[in-house]
Amino acid sequence: MAVVGKVESLWRYPVKSMRGEEITQSYLGYSGVYGDRLYAVHDRSAPEGFPFLTGREQEQMLLYQPKFRHPEHAANPPNLAEAESNELGLTPVYADTADLAVDIQTPSGEVLAIDDPALITRLAQGLDRSHPLSLLRSHRSFTDCRPVSIFSMQTMRQIGEEVGFALDKRRFRANIYADLAPMDGFAENAFVGRKLQIGTKAVIAITDRDPRCKMITLDPNTAEARPELLRTVRDRHEGKAGLYGAMLVEGTVRPGDEIRLLDQ
Repeated sequence: MAVVGKVESLWRYPVKSMRGEEITQSYLGYSGVYGDRLYAVHDRSAPEGFPFLTGREQEQMLLYQPKFRHPEHAANPPNLAEAESNELGLTPVYADTADLAVDIQTPSGEVLAIDDPALITRLAQGLDRSHPLSLLRSHRSFTDCRPVSIFSMQTMRQIGEEVGFALDKRRFRANIYADLAPMDGFAENAFVGRKLQIGTKAVIAITDRDPRCKMITLDPNTAEARPELLRTVRDRHEGKAGLYGAMLVEGTVRPGDEIRLLDQ
């Protein structure tokens, strides 16, 4: 069981495709980071297999900042102690919908409740009428693929060197940013098909490399697109950067926690 790195930072995204928030600890459950992507915007014109409005269609969506109204309830399951000692296969209790209510600060500075119809009106601006929008809410994350995403700081720096400008890690919208020094960028590709323990308990099976899309081209502060970023990842790295994982053992993780490779 070799130590391969440490957690650089932890992030969650209360609303799919809106800005994320850095957090000081995270309960990693079978459905992913507690409080991650609980809300999404449904677009009836989108494919049935991916029926969401995202920054690919509405770039300004990345500039909307969600905040939990009751952050003390959004940090951990209400039965954290029990959840930490549960046998494998048992899931934690989720907080009530009211306890996980979210407010959204729009790019103009206006603050709207997540279920305010005015929010949908703002998000529809600039889209044609073929995009009927509505709000979705779930206790389990609206993730693209697997419930947890991991991205190394070394990979971010390498891509920045390849495109010729420094990158903000938030472009890659990971849950766990990892410092894998002294390894090089993309060294984490070797973890696919293997298991990582993060902290004292949580275990993740690394299932896939993360296929990238237009989202990484959008500046998280301005939503300005840099298409050359996606072209570089496509041409040099098969269009993939970072990892997807599925939880095998639930547990709490924090920045600075060691990351161990369990099978060598």
